[in-house]
Amino acid sequence: MKKYQPTQLGRAVVRFFQEYLPTLRGMSRHTIQSYRDCMILFLGFAAKDCHRPIESLELSDITADRICRFLTFLEAERGNTISTRNVRLAAMHTFAHYLVSDHPEQMAALQQILGIPFKRGAQATPIEYLEKTEIEALLGSIDRKTPAGRRDYAMFSLMFNTGARVQEIVDLRVRDIRIEPPCQVRFTGKGNKVRICPIWPRIARLLWELIENQRDGDDDPAVRHVFLNAHGVPMTRFGVRYLLQRHITAGAKTEPTLAAKRIHPHSLRHTTAIHLLKAGVDFATISQWLGHASLNTTMRYARADLDLKRQALAQVFPEVLAPPKGGAFIFHDDNVTAWLRRL
Repeated sequence: MKKYQPTQLGRAVVRFFQEYLPTLRGMSRHTIQSYRDCMILFLGFAAKDCHRPIESLELSDITADRICRFLTFLEAERGNTISTRNVRLAAMHTFAHYLVSDHPEQMAALQQILGIPFKRGAQATPIEYLEKTEIEALLGSIDRKTPAGRRDYAMFSLMFNTGARVQEIVDLRVRDIRIEPPCQVRFTGKGNKVRICPIWPRIARLLWELIENQRDGDDDPAVRHVFLNAHGVPMTRFGVRYLLQRHITAGAKTEPTLAAKRIHPHSLRHTTAIHLLKAGVDFATISQWLGHASLNTTMRYARADLDLKRQALAQVFPEVLAPPKGGAFIFHDDNVTAWLRRL
């Protein structure tokens, strides 16, 4: 059997992720994983576009035209937003910067890649989150009689409880959980920032039962991941997304509104934030709870919920701004301009 010899592009990709991003750029693990996801998508697209397997792709196949087609593919076929498209382009820009230093002979083509602009006009899409009845339908659709069902119920309950990012959930280890009061979990978020989140005692019991049933390995139990798949290895973000979609579909049979929403794991994080806000929790506390780098990130939830807007409207000059008794304004004059000035 002929031994596989990596191409220049293959070697460059390996060095990019093993040396350049973590060592020279000092990027966090979460950012590197985001770049990895982008590279997987792009290489798959480029292989189809070139009609060759990924293993045979060369540096010369990384062109500005192909990347532009890739960006169009993300929006048109994968349904990505402009913001996501720009994040993917940022990853490709970083890769092009790296290639310029290692392969100056490709500078002209790489500069064309660096010249691809970010797309303006990214609209703030409405934040999708679940109402109380939808949360109950989702969790109620999970069959807790099976080991997989008990794992899923504990995992999604924890996500609703803490508003954790999906990567924080799949990275969670036994040592990060405090079962005894005060019950809490420790997450390592973006930028390797550590935060502590309180959890309800019943969630702690679910986690304890899950951990107890997994005690069958020879390794240190404290460093084991909490959420494992059917093969006994840690869950992935893609696995969590698949399970969420499956339970959403099942929950939609009892709560039809679920079928009309585009729910993904981050939607559970949005759900926690919205319900904390509705409960009267201040922005600073929610920001710390969710591990936001900026309070501005938390503030967007105030614009997301219609109930909050109604509450705010009812509290601002309710008598002054109320419409006059008897219904709408009455037009008494043939002079429209004068009427408008009186409004």
